[in-house]
Amino acid sequence: MSFFGGVISVSNISTLLFVVFSVLMLGYALGRITVKGVSLGDAGVFIIALLAGALFFHVNELGMLTFDFSAKPYDFNAGLSLIESLGLVLVVTSVGFIAGPKFFGNFKRNFKSYVLLGLIIILAGGLAAAGCIALGEVLGYGATIETQDGFVAMIVGLLSGSLTSTPAFSAAKATVDPSLQGLVSVGHGIAYIFGVIGVVLFVQLVPKLSKADMDAERAKLVIKEEEAKKPFAKKLFDIDHMGIAAFSLAAILGTLIGQVKIPLSSAGLDGTCFSLTTTGGCLLVSLVIGHFGRFGRVNMMPTQGTLKLFRELGLVLFLVGAGIPGGAEFVENFDPMYFVYGIIMTIIPMIIGFLFAKYVLKLSLLNNLGSITGGMTSTPALGTLIGVSKTEDVAAAYAATYPIALIAVVLVSQFLIILF
Repeated sequence: MSFFGGVISVSNISTLLFVVFSVLMLGYALGRITVKGVSLGDAGVFIIALLAGALFFHVNELGMLTFDFSAKPYDFNAGLSLIESLGLVLVVTSVGFIAGPKFFGNFKRNFKSYVLLGLIIILAGGLAAAGCIALGEVLGYGATIETQDGFVAMIVGLLSGSLTSTPAFSAAKATVDPSLQGLVSVGHGIAYIFGVIGVVLFVQLVPKLSKADMDAERAKLVIKEEEAKKPFAKKLFDIDHMGIAAFSLAAILGTLIGQVKIPLSSAGLDGTCFSLTTTGGCLLVSLVIGHFGRFGRVNMMPTQGTLKLFRELGLVLFLVGAGIPGGAEFVENFDPMYFVYGIIMTIIPMIIGFLFAKYVLKLSLLNNLGSITGGMTSTPALGTLIGVSKTEDVAAAYAATYPIALIAVVLVSQFLIILF
């Protein structure tokens, strides 16, 4: 990027940092705008990232994500992917540590509810996707798709985007014919936008519309003192005063566990495989470490300040890393009907899940909404819900439902491809 006739020249890395911090500044400003008590919050960062991608980036004929003001073509995909992955590791590891001390007590009491709700949400999403496939056969596949296989690939991509599920996206790409993988990517990018914003708005609107007493709802989340993790009687050794070393260890172990692949077909590791991915691995490890809190006399709990900072920083970095490429792809591949299909696959499972949790499982409002964010695999919505509820305890419900939904959405995506 050059200014003033080339007198000032900025490297591509500096350009990327300039864009990221500009998006963060403008995104936070947008997120602060409140209309009748409802705001975009961190999703404002995602909106600005999408706009930046749509206005200033494009995908060239070589598949490179280029910045329009760069002097030479440079692929920004790798840098943004790194920012997205780093953000995801920061936020899910933080959530695991935050939820860990109360997670297992909460999970033990509501085990069946969390499993059922996670399955109900994903199955509802799968049925909505099947309905969209049937509707597409009646209305036509779209301007750019001529075959049913291509349309199914698009719908499965839309499903993974609607549920903001990277594992489902990866599994779908691995299952479809290689020539159709691009359609999965396009569908994921189109639906991802409403998949983020829709759940963020939902967790804000429901308490408003139901006129919930948030003090009373927070009280329903409190675990009895004897069940909660008690402070250690003996002074523990801190590796560092902020707990960054302990956080890093959880991220390392979680990343390694997330790479373990379990074959789902007779082809072994060369066929379709399931893995927790980095997201699931980091969440699992940080939950366990957060539950025990120490290794012998070594303190393994980061400070609350560190966890809150990393959770917020991770969330917005993730939104920037995902939003800019999504904005560029959205403009180049947009079809109104695909966007409508994506909205359907976000709203239906979310509403069915909420009603099922409220009237069948009898979950309290915040447990319900926390579980919805986990069932929809929506980390941005969890961040919004923590802000709305003013308690980190809702993270326990997210963490309990998320793994069930993670596994279910991968299997449902593959089943749709095989079935249709």
